[in-house]
Amino acid sequence: MFDYTVKTDQSVEAVVEKLKATLKDEAFGVLWDFDLSDTLKEKGEAIDGDYHILEVCNPKKAKKVITAHREGGYFLPCKLAVFTKDGATHVGMPKPTKLIELIEDESLQSIALDVETRLTRAIDNSI
Repeated sequence: MFDYTVKTDQSVEAVVEKLKATLKDEAFGVLWDFDLSDTLKEKGEAIDGDYHILEVCNPKKAKKVITAHREGGYFLPCKLAVFTKDGATHVGMPKPTKLIELIEDESLQSIALDVETRLTRAIDNSI
């Protein structure tokens, strides 16, 4: 699987707020909390349910990636999605280890694994 996704019975808003705290514990900052569902509604393209996208960054890890391979910035910042589907709230992300494979530079794999471990833990601690 290219992603890590889990579901919970909590609301999207509750998970987003918990994620912000658990991400901080993992040395990630939230750069942007984008309410996609509201934006689409404003554009006349409403969707069922809530959908938030959080763009998050660990500056030290980001620097290591773009210093080693500038195109690694294509995958930055990391994105987490929190949305409703089939009556439940889902929270997930594309796995950094899968994304970084596209660059074909083994030196970046350990950085991606550390980022993935931290983000997975933040997600798990939010649900």
